[in-house]
Amino acid sequence: MTAGLLGIALVSLGMVLTPGPNMIYLVSRSITQGRRAGLVALCGVALGFTIYLTATCLGLTAIFALVPPVYTALKLAGAGYLLWMAWNAFRPGGTSAFEVRDLEPESPRKLFSLGLLTCLLNPKIAILYLSLLPQFIDPAAGHVLLQSLALGSVQIAIGTLVNALIAMSAGTLAVFLASRPVWLRVQRYFMGSVLGVMAIHLATDRSKALVTT
Repeated sequence: MTAGLLGIALVSLGMVLTPGPNMIYLVSRSITQGRRAGLVALCGVALGFTIYLTATCLGLTAIFALVPPVYTALKLAGAGYLLWMAWNAFRPGGTSAFEVRDLEPESPRKLFSLGLLTCLLNPKIAILYLSLLPQFIDPAAGHVLLQSLALGSVQIAIGTLVNALIAMSAGTLAVFLASRPVWLRVQRYFMGSVLGVMAIHLATDRSKALVTT
């Protein structure tokens, strides 16, 4: 079990360092409203991970496999959400996620809710858990469900810690870009392009949930 915990810890570190919708949202909130707002949003993201982990361990991915329209609907909803974020970056008058702005602060409840929504609108997280966790489970040790929850908890802990560090340091990059408007535009268009590509890939990906036996 110790080897499994170490293995998933290393894999989780590589995963969290790869930019995605969660990181983008956390960075945006941290810069526009401060570190505390980013951390509140991160709590919502962490809850989303926890929900997906629990649901995966209890058989949500089996439902995705047996009732494909459920998976497809959630996948398309996630793609639509990414496209909306991409449009906000490209639209006339759009701003960079790293641009310092005077915005009306959102309530902690809304920050938390949007962090949770950003996480839940990505069904790939459930698929990720399903494909990753079995590789580190030792059936001979018994309590497969408990092993799955323990391994998943390691991933959540590492993801939360690294994202917290990123959210807390986002302001430094914002200060750097504040005096460089050209770089702000480049960053905004680059981020919009990344979100658009992610949305298209998610909407057109034909992979399906797999059920382990």
